[in-house]
Amino acid sequence: MAAVRDNRDQNRFELDTEGGLAFANYRRTPAAVIITHTETPRALRGRGIASELVKGALDLIRADGRKVIAGCGFVVDYLNKHPEYADLAG
Repeated sequence: MAAVRDNRDQNRFELDTEGGLAFANYRRTPAAVIITHTETPRALRGRGIASELVKGALDLIRADGRKVIAGCGFVVDYLNKHPEYADLAG
């Protein structure tokens, strides 16, 4: 699978899949990234693509030295299931 990228022009993290584009919209603050919505192509839901997208987004946020604020239920659930990202909670 392709790597997650930060499309700053569109304010979203993106992941190319064989069936389309998965993305996570965000807003930036000086110290944090607020992920407001995640979307996976309907035909590809249930295959772990959204989890791969969020994992990649969190890794990019960590590398940028920022915190994350989960403004999307999927991201809240992901953070609850993956304590290795607890340090990013903002």
